[in-house]
Amino acid sequence: MQDLNAMLAQLKRPGLLVKAARMAAEDYQRDRHLPGLIGGPAPRRHGAAALDLMGREAELEQLRREGATTYSSLRHVRLLSALIAEARLMATTTGLPEA
Repeated sequence: MQDLNAMLAQLKRPGLLVKAARMAAEDYQRDRHLPGLIGGPAPRRHGAAALDLMGREAELEQLRREGATTYSSLRHVRLLSALIAEARLMATTTGLPEA
C-alpha cells in the first residue's frame, strides 16, 4: 500500500493535533479502539481500516476548517492516532516504511 503512505505523507494538519495523535498512537489497541471509530467490526486488513479512517478524518478536517460547532478535537485526535497506528501496523506486516 505505497499509495496509502504517500497519501498520509501529504496530510497537512496542525502540529499540536499531530503531536497529540502520535502520542495517543502509542497506546492504540486495534480490537478495542477501531470498532468504536468506524462504527462496526475492525476490518481484517490494515489498509482497509486506514482508508476508512482517512475518509472519516477528512470529514473532521473539513469541519475543523469550517469552524463547525459539531467538530470534536478529541475525536480528531482519536481518528488520527488510529490512522497512524494502522499505518505502523501495516508497515510491520508488509515491510513498507512507517508513517
